Amino acid sequence: MNKELISDLAWGVGIVLLALGATYARKLGYIDGETVTRLVMGAIGLMVAWFGNRMPKRFVPEAWARRVTRVGGWSLALSGLVYAGLWAFAPIQVAAAGGSLAVLLGIAVTIGYCLSLRGKTKAS
Repeated sequence: MNKELISDLAWGVGIVLLALGATYARKLGYIDGETVTRLVMGAIGLMVAWFGNRMPKRFVPEAWARRVTRVGGWSLALSGLVYAGLWAFAPIQVAAAGGSLAVLLGIAVTIGYCLSLRGKTKAS
């Protein structure tokens, strides 16, 4: 197994264990259901940010592809941090809408940048 796959699986297992542990703590009366949701959703946001941080570190041979991975990595990392921050501090309705919007905007920035590069390479 390669190193990246192991770390990806570790994130998935970690979030599942966090969800199970938080659910158990809720059943024992230590935390409420909203806290469980906030913990798990915040962890998902941090995972998105972590994947975005890793994106530019992958080797790609073409210069245009390196630019795309840099922009995509930044937009994914920032949108993941906004998502996690909203789930940590904002009301649930705001966190759900704002967090989803942040991730969608991050994806839109990346796609927009890809399309702009595509237009530039066709013009050349």
